[in-house]
Amino acid sequence: MVRGILLAWIVVLSIAAASVHCEYYSTSTPYEPVRQKKTHLRFFLHDTLSGEKPTAVIVARANSTPKRNDPTPFGTTFAIDDPLTEGPELTSKVIGNAQGLYLSSSQDKNLTLVMYVDLGFTTGKFKGSSLSVFSRNPVTEANRELAVVGGRGKFRMARGFIKVKTSYLNTTNGDAVLEYKVTVVHP
Repeated sequence: MVRGILLAWIVVLSIAAASVHCEYYSTSTPYEPVRQKKTHLRFFLHDTLSGEKPTAVIVARANSTPKRNDPTPFGTTFAIDDPLTEGPELTSKVIGNAQGLYLSSSQDKNLTLVMYVDLGFTTGKFKGSSLSVFSRNPVTEANRELAVVGGRGKFRMARGFIKVKTSYLNTTNGDAVLEYKVTVVHP
């Protein structure tokens, strides 16, 4: 019995004293912050719910009766592929598109959307790059702001905000032209 206990202690001490070599970690290097750039952009988003070729279509709707003449009733989800242009006219140069979803999230008279949108650029200095927007958009407010939570390409790890101003709104069919003034910080 004593011999068994003595043998067990020898095994335990041998295991504890054995050196362990592991490649799981590496030596640390000092943190050097990446220099950040600030970029300002200005463009227009054209959101069209009407006509033969809408850029926003309903993909889900709440199981309730919508109010009459309400193009965006509470609980309605839209898929979008909206053009981004240099100017407010649809004939302006197209610089990219906004693709994603928005949800009508307000039950009162003040239309509010929650947006999950990728603003992709197809021309110019930022061609192939995009900004990721995940934000609440209180449409009826004159001064509103959307959060930029990321991006890709030249906007990888971007963060910032978009000041949104309604340039045109048709309250009957929901068609809108929005001016986006973007400020982002990125590596």
